[in-house]
Amino acid sequence: MVQVDHSLRKLAVALSAAVLLGACSLLAPSPSPPPPQQPQPPASSLSTPPPQPPQPPQPLPPQQPPARENHLSPATRALVTQSRTQVAHGDLPAASSTLDRALRIEPNNPLLWIELGRLRLAENDAHQAEGCGRKALALASGDRGTQAQAGRLLADALRAQRRNQEAREVESQPFMN
Repeated sequence: MVQVDHSLRKLAVALSAAVLLGACSLLAPSPSPPPPQQPQPPASSLSTPPPQPPQPPQPLPPQQPPARENHLSPATRALVTQSRTQVAHGDLPAASSTLDRALRIEPNNPLLWIELGRLRLAENDAHQAEGCGRKALALASGDRGTQAQAGRLLADALRAQRRNQEAREVESQPFMN
C-alpha cells in the first residue's frame, strides 16, 4: 500500500510539472505586430528627394594595444641571479640548467629567452642563441624595451654566424630605435 501511494505521488508530481511547463509556453509573450506603414505620396508630388538609405558605420581605426612591460617573477628572478653567478664562476652547464628551471616556471617570458640566448652565445652556440632571440622577439610584442633586447641578441647571434646583412636588417627594424 505504501509503495502504491509513493508511486501515485511521483505520478502526481510529474503531471504537475508537465502542466506547469505547458502553461509557461501559453503565457509567453507573443511578438508584437510591426507598426502600420504610412502610405507614401507619389514621387512626382514631393519637392524633396527621397531619403537615402542609412550609410553603413565607418570602421573604427585600429587601437594600439597598451604598452606593456615584461617582468620576472620573484622565483625566476632568483634563478636568473643564480645563473649569472654560475656564469661568473665559469660554470656554464650549471647556469644552463638553472635557466631551464626558470623557463619551466615561466615558459612565455621573453626575458628568460633573452637570458638563455646570451648564455648560448657565451657557450659559442650561435644557432641556439638565434633561436632564443627569435622566440624572445615573438613573445615580446607590445614591450618595446624587451623587443629591442631580443633584437640585439638576434643581431649578435647572426653576426656570430657571419650573417652580417641579416643582422643589419634586424637592427633596422622600428623596435630597435
